[in-house]
Amino acid sequence: MSQVVNIANALTRIAGARPHAQAIVFPAGRTRDGRVTYAHLTYRQLDDDSSRIARGLVRAGIGRGVRAALMVKPSLEFFSLMFGLFKAGAVPVLIDPGIGVRPLRECLAEAAPEAFIGIPQAHVARAVLGWGKESIRTLVTVGRRLFWGGLELDELRRMGEGTDSAADTQADEMAAILFTSGSTGTPKGAVYTHGVFAAQVEMIRDCYGIQPGEVDLPTFPPFALFDPALGMTTIIPDMDATRPASVNPPRILEAIENFGVTNMFGSPALLNTLSRHTEPRGIRVETLRRVISAGAPVPPAVIERMLKMLPAGARIHTPYGATECLPVCSVDSAEILGYARERTERGEGVCVGKPVEPNLVRVIRITDEPIERWSGDLELPAGQTGEITVLGPTTTKEYFRRDAATRLAKILAPDGRVIHRMGDLGYFDAAGRLWYCGRKSHRVETAAGLMFTETCEAVFNTLPGVMRTALVGVGPRGNQKPVLCVEPERGHAYTEIDLRERILNRAREFPHTAAISTVLFHEGFPVDIRHNAKIGREKLAVWAAERLR
Repeated sequence: MSQVVNIANALTRIAGARPHAQAIVFPAGRTRDGRVTYAHLTYRQLDDDSSRIARGLVRAGIGRGVRAALMVKPSLEFFSLMFGLFKAGAVPVLIDPGIGVRPLRECLAEAAPEAFIGIPQAHVARAVLGWGKESIRTLVTVGRRLFWGGLELDELRRMGEGTDSAADTQADEMAAILFTSGSTGTPKGAVYTHGVFAAQVEMIRDCYGIQPGEVDLPTFPPFALFDPALGMTTIIPDMDATRPASVNPPRILEAIENFGVTNMFGSPALLNTLSRHTEPRGIRVETLRRVISAGAPVPPAVIERMLKMLPAGARIHTPYGATECLPVCSVDSAEILGYARERTERGEGVCVGKPVEPNLVRVIRITDEPIERWSGDLELPAGQTGEITVLGPTTTKEYFRRDAATRLAKILAPDGRVIHRMGDLGYFDAAGRLWYCGRKSHRVETAAGLMFTETCEAVFNTLPGVMRTALVGVGPRGNQKPVLCVEPERGHAYTEIDLRERILNRAREFPHTAAISTVLFHEGFPVDIRHNAKIGREKLAVWAAERLR
């Protein structure tokens, strides 16, 4: 029999040890003179409220194993509902609403939730567009219920009076379905177990030395779910979580100063916007000693600017991983700026650090075909680029109802555990550091050989006048034409003719970029909705093909 594990039990333990400490702080509004007002829940209040909601969920038919789509904005209610669902043994289904109406409908149809919990706007969209009509039986509204029926959250709370404890879920029991961003294809629902969640909390705590009592500003809402289990106070930022690149820097700084924030999680796009605001103004924050950034590689220039606003000894950490497995590796600002930067700018890839224990990370030969079982001849030696794989306690075993995708992404290990294929390309150096070279699906296959996005683009990204670049292939695989798409810096002084000449001269300096002879300028790259940092190279490839045609 599997071990009894419920990720919500960590919240109950913290509530017992620190009942009056603030767990969640939410910006509730602003006064006439612009000062922000806050609402909060202590650990005891969050534990009590989530328990009451859990009992109400069970009595409403949303109990153990019941899939429940959750569409609630970051708020006090969001956290109470998430931990309430965990305590009830239900399975929250989380889908990024920014992916678009059609993909959202497809994800809901695939997940087939039996319950729908959402704010009124989400219920209106569900009713009008017919989301989940084949499977949804129970409705809960966070706010005012209108024509769609069902229960309001306060009614659920009243139904939950009592003393029942959390469900005795097992470590290998489904805890949630978390959909990927879909930045490189159709979003897929990664199946999380309670054991995976528990392992993530332990690995994140140990990797970054997080201590109970710290104050976190998580600008990516799903990351905030770890905070209560880690004993950190969560300060929900006053921002649109779906547009991190457009964040209002003074409001982020306001939250840091108001609460003495010690830890912040933000996408590279958010850090770029924030640091561009703080650097010219000489703004510093003395409490923030740890910044964690993920979703895409963080440019060294952004790291340099961010460090100028932090106190001495503070570090910026960039964990490597994915929805299906996190964290896999991690590297900090000292190593990036002190050792890796020069190699990255020469086109040797992005250093993502050494594997986080106890992960077993290996690089295998490149193939787009499924690999059913592991064998030793798959693995490549250090220095050779291939697909990155990981076997560890946070490796998810499958995608929900996506058997073909599961076969492509998973390998059965000899001991019966599951190895995840990251879909990323990279290599190990002699010191055991992993270097990321780009997505496998983004590799360019020319008649002369393979070209990788990160190793090529980094050569050009430091040129004056260049904001960022994206390598795409036009034509059939094996005979693709490499095309460099360039997003110029705003306000740069170069003409397109001058900038193209500088880029082509740089391309000829390195053997692995010498084949690039076509440069196209694009005024605003498409990026993912979740982090605003991953470049939509699939869309750029279509655009480039049309331009060349």
